[in-house]
Amino acid sequence: MFTPKNRGKALALALCLFALPCLVLPAQADDADIAILDRTAKAFSAVVRKAGPAVVQIAVEKSAKVRGLHQFPFEDFFNDPFFEQFFGPQFKQRQERGKPRKFRQQGAGSGFIISADGYILTNNHVVDGADKITVRLADEREFTARVIGTDPQTDVALIKIDGSRLPVLPLGNSDNLEVGEWVIAIGSPFQLSKTVTVGVVSAKGRNRVGMTDYENFIQTDAAINPGNSGGPLLNIRGEAIGMNTAIFSRSGGYMGIGFAIPINMAKNIEQQLRSTGKITRGWLGVMIQDVDEELARQFGVQSRRGALVSEVSPGSPAARAGVQQGDVIIAMNGRNVDNVSDLRNRIAETRPDTTINLRVLRDGQEKNLNVNISAQPKDMGGFASKGGQWGGSGLLKEMGLSLQDLNSSLAEQFGYKKDQGVLIASVEPGSVAAEAGLAGGQLIEEVNRVRVRSVQEAQAALNKGKGGKQVLLRVRSGNGTHYIVLRAD
Repeated sequence: MFTPKNRGKALALALCLFALPCLVLPAQADDADIAILDRTAKAFSAVVRKAGPAVVQIAVEKSAKVRGLHQFPFEDFFNDPFFEQFFGPQFKQRQERGKPRKFRQQGAGSGFIISADGYILTNNHVVDGADKITVRLADEREFTARVIGTDPQTDVALIKIDGSRLPVLPLGNSDNLEVGEWVIAIGSPFQLSKTVTVGVVSAKGRNRVGMTDYENFIQTDAAINPGNSGGPLLNIRGEAIGMNTAIFSRSGGYMGIGFAIPINMAKNIEQQLRSTGKITRGWLGVMIQDVDEELARQFGVQSRRGALVSEVSPGSPAARAGVQQGDVIIAMNGRNVDNVSDLRNRIAETRPDTTINLRVLRDGQEKNLNVNISAQPKDMGGFASKGGQWGGSGLLKEMGLSLQDLNSSLAEQFGYKKDQGVLIASVEPGSVAAEAGLAGGQLIEEVNRVRVRSVQEAQAALNKGKGGKQVLLRVRSGNGTHYIVLRAD
């Protein structure tokens, strides 16, 4: 029987019993969260255990020459015995000290085995010019490797060691990679072999980085340092989806931005190097430029995606298929074209004698054109110089300007008269020209007070600049003109 006194005790006990689950639940929740983290950590470890044996350390040796401090400009002339007799034996000793001397350079990088018989993918810059290449496996075995082939334009190299039943790293599909996915980098930064770092995919399709001719980099925040070059970037399934290549750094070390070559690009290069030892790229035969906001308005493009055709080479695959100057290529084989680099990379990766479909925007109407791709000509520079577009080296390029001859079609599009000046085709973001307010679609009528009507005339007028590091331009924008001085940094 409950009295007022023991009734209070019972109530207190009941409250404690009801409160007990509340006290236990947070601990149970913490345990569950820790279990999830534990499973995640073990998953990363499992990937590394599986992939690690196929990741190798690469050591290279190169011979180089250095000239002595006392080297004479007429070495052969002064080697005549007469001078030794006249000046004494110390002259000969001085000459010996000044002769070019050989020394050994050593470097290191990473790579990964892609076949059980010893084919290895790495970067071209890791093995370029090497006299001796030594590959060290995860189990400490060492092999001497030979170069099967290299492609400096993508920084991919294929080397080979003599072995059998070697561990192999499976290759994934980099096209399926999504921004934000977990990735794992394995390599030998600063010659510290079997180093593992983890991060995410920060961005895809990075180009204009300025490291290779064909750029389509995966950007990651997984720590990459010197020596990681050539090592794999893995997805959580343990597949190589990229090849670590470079970092963005002001200090020489990791700053949170690393770049990897997509494995699909590397696979295409590897297959050609293994079968033929060289690279054959596809060729469309057009000069193209990015579609900025101004060009999008002029050509009736709804977005800034696509590649504007500024020139079509006579007799090229594009010309035979009916591609015209002023077309905006918006898709290839049903997949949207983002920009010039995107289209350029995809055309280059297309095997010659392959038919592709291009969707172009012409006078506001979409058209589908079937193009049979040819092999890229050996003298691509010759075509570029004849095409009338200038985006190569020189002072204006250094300042961020790319120029285009003003033909009848472009003059009509932009409201100018033929031979009125030189069209600004594009302006590099963040460049001197961009900061000065120049933009694609504007017209340069004078360079250094000289009237210009072509890219060649503009190049010639640059020689009259003061000190070679500045240029005076008269630029037409709309119905008015103004002078502007650009100074190189």
